[in-house]
Amino acid sequence: MGLFSKFISKIKGSDSFSPADWQELEQELLASDLGPTLTRTLMEQAKKVKSENAEAALTQILTEQLSSRSREPLMNAHGMSVVMVVGVNGTGKTTSVAKLASTFKGTGGSVLIAAGDTFRAAAVDQLQTWGDRIGVPVISGKANSDPASVAFDAAQEAKGLGVNYLVIDTAGRLHNKSDLMAELEKVKRVVEKVAPVNEVLLVIDATTGQNGLSQAKIFTESVHVTGIIITKLDGSAKGGVALAIEKELDIPIKWVGTGESHMDFARFEPALYIQGLLS
Repeated sequence: MGLFSKFISKIKGSDSFSPADWQELEQELLASDLGPTLTRTLMEQAKKVKSENAEAALTQILTEQLSSRSREPLMNAHGMSVVMVVGVNGTGKTTSVAKLASTFKGTGGSVLIAAGDTFRAAAVDQLQTWGDRIGVPVISGKANSDPASVAFDAAQEAKGLGVNYLVIDTAGRLHNKSDLMAELEKVKRVVEKVAPVNEVLLVIDATTGQNGLSQAKIFTESVHVTGIIITKLDGSAKGGVALAIEKELDIPIKWVGTGESHMDFARFEPALYIQGLLS
């Protein structure tokens, strides 16, 4: 990413930063999907940075924009942990469900997946394929069946089997926004007749920029999002949206997906992310 790498190299080699230099930095920050509000904040603070401690000062400034809430997964220490994964189609939601399930299985726990995106046949097929690949059973229903019914059946099955983790994929697109949000609320309500939902993770595609922030706002208005999975957060400068989301909504990014393999999934490391913005 290196949003500030050019800025740091310039400020270290010069006692003054020209108006053109500041304008260039502002344009780079805006192009990196930080948004106008956060860009303005960072510009104001960057202007106070001295050349001798530029990197350390910027590290502190950027770190302060991140959420201070815990990034630890919210789990049930005395029974089955239930995780709902929400987000619009096309963000990598269904793949993230499989990667999360694989990660949980890697810790030695037993896992069950609920293929609740029943309105998109490809999502169910995709999860079945993933389930075969990673060795995790997938509960699904008929095409266009009630997502809440599938989630309820999966919750009962998971509880009966005594599994450690139930990961639920959810619908990512319906006729309109209110229908989708009502469906997600219904899924959560129905599942909690069987077991509490410990975590609701929202999947955001880093390359969608400020649109990702808009999506996050819509979902958090309807369901209590406890953490974010950010996908496609790689070497591109577009990764600034992660900073914008945390600053704007104070929801911690907990997981990062970077590739197609089930191994391309890891916990979000704030220090490494900030380092990437600087170097």
